[in-house]
Amino acid sequence: MVERRKALKTMMKTRRQFLQKSALATAACFSGLPRLGAAEIDASPLNEHRIDSIEIRRVKFRWPRLVGKNGRIGVHGQHHQTNVAILRTEQGAEGWGLTGWEAGRDVELGMGKTVGELFDPAKGIRDGVPKDFDFALHDLAGIILDIPVHEMLGGKGTKATPVYSGMIYFDELEPEDHPAGLDKVIENCAWDVDYGYRQLKVKIGRSGRWYPHDEGLKTDIEIVRRIHETFKDRGVEILVDANDMYSLEDAIAFLEGIGDVPLFWFEEPFQEERERSRKLRDWMHANGFEKTYLADGEFRPDPKFCLELAKEGILDVNLHDTFGHGFTRWRSLMPKLVELDTLASPHAWGDRLKTHYTAQIAAGLGNCCTVEGVTCESDDIDYGDYPIKDGRIHVPEAPGFGMKLIG
Repeated sequence: MVERRKALKTMMKTRRQFLQKSALATAACFSGLPRLGAAEIDASPLNEHRIDSIEIRRVKFRWPRLVGKNGRIGVHGQHHQTNVAILRTEQGAEGWGLTGWEAGRDVELGMGKTVGELFDPAKGIRDGVPKDFDFALHDLAGIILDIPVHEMLGGKGTKATPVYSGMIYFDELEPEDHPAGLDKVIENCAWDVDYGYRQLKVKIGRSGRWYPHDEGLKTDIEIVRRIHETFKDRGVEILVDANDMYSLEDAIAFLEGIGDVPLFWFEEPFQEERERSRKLRDWMHANGFEKTYLADGEFRPDPKFCLELAKEGILDVNLHDTFGHGFTRWRSLMPKLVELDTLASPHAWGDRLKTHYTAQIAAGLGNCCTVEGVTCESDDIDYGDYPIKDGRIHVPEAPGFGMKLIG
């Protein structure tokens, strides 16, 4: 068994190295100039800018369609709001970013301090600085230094990273008084493929809440097989996400049911647990799913335990949330994952800001196998130049994150 696991780990390592080399080759096509390492950046201008104003603003955004239920949560809706922090300096520089800080709370912490006292471009926010200002400080520093965030992070990845649509939910169940049926899910997939996605993350786990167990599992299998048959000629890859609503037996039954349908990854079959995860990983290797990544670490993760699973060759892709885990913490985590030969795809569900932040992580730190795409429109945000073309999201060369607030 030990020798078998070593052989399997070697095989997975070879596949990951291939993907990473492909990403680097793609990056070369888009890089016109040498890229600076984080340690080579002259940070002295940050000491010439003092924080003069901190504003918390509520911004609105909308998804292109109503997003329904997943295995754990009810209807996600379409129209949403979130908070952003806006930092301004005495010299007139301005940076902003997603925050959990509420308007009306005391934000005097950084007033009068230099940006350099709050932020180190080689590492991120300094000790004691709330991560609520992580994104705003990265953006502000990039604007002051006149470099995109991905260059600040070292430019180790590709500027055109694979991107998946994270918006394929249980939309057959809506509206409640006249359910649309599975054709609605296929219709939504078609919209996303036309938009530019070539990876679709399909929500499964219907057996958990919304269907009788056997019917839900059967429907999960049916919809994945239908999506594959409908879009395989357009080069579409499928990812599945059970939102922790499967048992080990359910996970194996699902994989047996889809048979020869290839999966890019299997996300959150159940809450991270060593023995069940190992058994599933071993079953996948022995039954034709050795090329499918096991991805986890998104919902209420234990980061230390996830690293243990990675070290043991059980976890292939770490999914800690871009915002929840923190941009700066991701900068320190990524080298550890590289050492463990474990890939990353920071969870970005919710809004397009997180998708673009994650694309910057992918371009700056490398080691990201794909980016979660959340298609959004907003009258309050100019999302910048992050086009999705032929299944890849491209990062801009604009300073900071390259996005602006409107008004």
